[in-house]
Amino acid sequence: MKLLATTVMSFSLLTLVHAQAGQTQVPSGGRAQTVEVRRNGSQPSTKGPAENFTGSVRIDPLFSARDPSRMAGGSVTFEPGARTAWHTHPLGQTLIVTAGSGYVQQWGRPIQEIRPGDVVHIPPGVKHWHGATATTAMTHIALQEQLDGKNVDWMEQVSDEQYRK
Repeated sequence: MKLLATTVMSFSLLTLVHAQAGQTQVPSGGRAQTVEVRRNGSQPSTKGPAENFTGSVRIDPLFSARDPSRMAGGSVTFEPGARTAWHTHPLGQTLIVTAGSGYVQQWGRPIQEIRPGDVVHIPPGVKHWHGATATTAMTHIALQEQLDGKNVDWMEQVSDEQYRK
């Protein structure tokens, strides 16, 4: 009798699970959520604008902020000698170096070399720049959050003298 009851209960639970498996889960906010795969190359590359970059820079957007998240990310490739202008991020930035060799510098501090596998954390409001070395290209993934729709404040260009220090 116990075996029959266990079998019936197991069958009932299995039927319930299968019935619910086809339903979309809806969080308490009321919006259905699904996993999304954004295919590589589905968003066009852009050239880093001259007012914010020195040299040849390619920006490949990975994802933009979507409520409730504020996080956005992109892959940025700097050709040798290319770099950002000085800038800050209202909520900070994280860089993950994926290829080549580059530099990062905080205002008033020495230049630091960065290589593949390095993770660079830039705190909110810290003035800095980053880019490739003079002889080697560098690619990094840049992650930053938006505050009131803004994730960067651009400043003056990094001079050749500052770059060579």
